[in-house]
Amino acid sequence: MGRLFVIMGKSATGKDSLYNEIVERHPELHRIITYTTRPIRERETFGKEYYFVSREEMYSMREQGKIIECREYDTVFGPWFYFTADDGQIDLSKGDYILISTLEGYKKLQCAFGIECVVPVYIEVEDLERLDRAVERERRQKKPCVQELCRRFLADEEDFSEQKLQMAGIERRIVNDDFDAAVASIEKLIERGSHVALD
Repeated sequence: MGRLFVIMGKSATGKDSLYNEIVERHPELHRIITYTTRPIRERETFGKEYYFVSREEMYSMREQGKIIECREYDTVFGPWFYFTADDGQIDLSKGDYILISTLEGYKKLQCAFGIECVVPVYIEVEDLERLDRAVERERRQKKPCVQELCRRFLADEEDFSEQKLQMAGIERRIVNDDFDAAVASIEKLIERGSHVALD
């Protein structure tokens, strides 16, 4: 039986960059592209970071029973949804998989595929560094929105509180203040494929 590695962490911790580096180095890992109803950002590509869909398309998939887990965020632009779909991408009998999700999504994936198969990869970055990265990313958008940036930053404190991390059994942390070191830590975790602490 294969394993499902779930990369997660607060915004601007470098999850996308780490994910892209890992899947490039490890072609044996099957990539899972999740879905979102939020607008596509500058430098994003449909089917790479996400499948960008309308809310109507999401509702249709939900009615067909094709949504494994779904999260709703009340943004300054209105509700945005992020979800993992039962669209044929995941078959643990065919090997190991990797995706980016949230703590809530991780717990629902555990329910769907089993605790023993779902491996958390929690990424951390010091808050001020995260804020600097988030501001720089927002500057690159055609229409920067500081209000939404601040909302995400504050919401992360609740979504990834220490209490919630402990309740979800997240003990291992990978600090992304050195990209190459963070990649090496994830690779070591993939080699072990377990929930044991890293050296």
